Amino acid sequence: MNLFRLDASILPGASASAEIADIAEAEWRAAHPDATVVRRHLGTEALPADAWALATTAAFAAEDDHTPAQREALALGTALAEEVQAADAAILAVPLYNYGVSQHFKTWVDLVIAGAGATTPVLKGTPTVLATTLGGGYGPGAPREGWDHSTPYLERVLGDLWEAELTVIKRELTLAAATPGMESLRDVAAQRHSEALAAAREAGRALAGG
Repeated sequence: MNLFRLDASILPGASASAEIADIAEAEWRAAHPDATVVRRHLGTEALPADAWALATTAAFAAEDDHTPAQREALALGTALAEEVQAADAAILAVPLYNYGVSQHFKTWVDLVIAGAGATTPVLKGTPTVLATTLGGGYGPGAPREGWDHSTPYLERVLGDLWEAELTVIKRELTLAAATPGMESLRDVAAQRHSEALAAAREAGRALAGG
């Protein structure tokens, strides 16, 4: 068995998304103590920002005409795609930044697509847990309702394009406990926190049996 774990927080020591993913992973590892866990942390080990452009432009040139940088980018995309395709289960911890996905996570997605092909479902049939966290509230009735441009993108890529068997754990209001002006939301935020941790335990057990 092989679990692929990806993190995208730029603050790994205080990551709300990692907390959820850690619980799901612990449940999976309890069921598969001798299994392999392949980790990739995009927040602390970012991929080269120009790699996707290099890999993509290489596709329009003859192989003999590829520059060393293009060859390196193509090899990186292939390696990233193979890493995902080898997984028997996957956990991705991806916070919202500036109302969308972070540039380092988007670079990873683009490189996997470059390495595998735009229509290749690299997670087809793979049980996958997505832990995504949002500092504010973006649900119905919230002042910034509809500003979450991250979760729909993640669901489209992981579930629709890559065909993962996707479970989404979404925790909002992660900044309420420490942010002035959000005091009235702290009880709701604490409830959302508890719900997310319970969902992580349930999802991890389901992942282990998948």
